[in-house]
Amino acid sequence: MARSEKRLTVLAPRLTPTIESELAALKARFALVERGATPLAETAKGAAFDVVRYIVEGDDTQWEALRHAALVVGESHAVDIVVHPAPSQPFKLVCFDMDSTLIQAEVIDELAKRHGVGEAVAEVTERAMRGELDFKASFRERMGKLAGLDEAVLESIAVELPLMEGAERLLKNLKRLGYRTVILSGGFTYFADFLQRKLGFDEVHANELVISEGKVTGDTRAPIVDAERKAALLAEIARREGFALAQTVAVGDGANDLKMLAQAGMGVAFRAKPLVRAEARQALSSVGLDGLLYLLGHSEADLD
Repeated sequence: MARSEKRLTVLAPRLTPTIESELAALKARFALVERGATPLAETAKGAAFDVVRYIVEGDDTQWEALRHAALVVGESHAVDIVVHPAPSQPFKLVCFDMDSTLIQAEVIDELAKRHGVGEAVAEVTERAMRGELDFKASFRERMGKLAGLDEAVLESIAVELPLMEGAERLLKNLKRLGYRTVILSGGFTYFADFLQRKLGFDEVHANELVISEGKVTGDTRAPIVDAERKAALLAEIARREGFALAQTVAVGDGANDLKMLAQAGMGVAFRAKPLVRAEARQALSSVGLDGLLYLLGHSEADLD
C-alpha cells in the first residue's frame, strides 16, 4: 500500500503523561513512523498551551481513520491532535467566520436579547449552526424578529463584543507575516467593520442590515452571505489576489462554514459543533485561535 508523509501537530493547555500515552497508542495503532529530527516541542509564548509537532509517515488509506480517532482522544483529554499535509505552496490567504469564531458571541442572539426575543432567536440560531435548518430561511426568520430594534443598540453591543481567546495574537502575527486576512460572515457588516478596524483585517464580507428612521427593519440587502456565498467569495478573492486555492485557509465553527472549509487548502473547524468537527479536515477545540499559527507551520522564532 502507498505511504505518504503528513504533519501531526499536537496542541494542549498542558501536555500531560496521559496525553502522551494516548498519542503513543495512536502512533502504534496506525503504524506511524516518525521522520526526520526529534519532534519539535514548544511552550507557546504569550499563549496558554503547549505544542509538539511531528512529521510522520503512514498508509494513505488510514489518514481519515486516524483523524477521527484523534478527535475522540481530543474530546476526552483536552488536546487537539491535528493531521495535515505539509503545504505544497506557502499559505497566503486566511478567511474567518466571525460569530463564535473571532468573537465569543452570536451577534444576532445578542441583538435579540436586547429586543426581548432572545430565547426564540437563540433556539433558531442553534439549530441552524447544527445544520438542522436551511441558513437563508432561518436567517430571514430571525431577522424578522428584530424589526423595530433601535439603531443605537448596535454600537453598544459592538464595543462590548468579547474577542475569542488568541484572536489578537493571531491577527497581529498574520499581518506581520504578510498574510491577507478576510472576514466572511453570515453576521452583519456593522460588527465585521468594527472588527476590521480593531484587528486590521484587509477586507470583510457580511450581511448589511437595512435601517430606516433609526430602527432595524428586519431586512438585509442582497446577497445573503450563506454557505455557498462564503465558498464563492473565498475562491473569488484568491483568484483576484493571484493565489491558488491550495494557498488558502478557512476557519469557522458552524454548518454554514462547511463549504468554505472544504474549498480552502486548509479548512479548520474552531471550537465547532460535532457535525462540523467530524466533516472538517482539521479541527481545533482545546486551545485558543492562535493555535492556527502552528498549523500554518510557524515556530516561536517566527512569532511576535
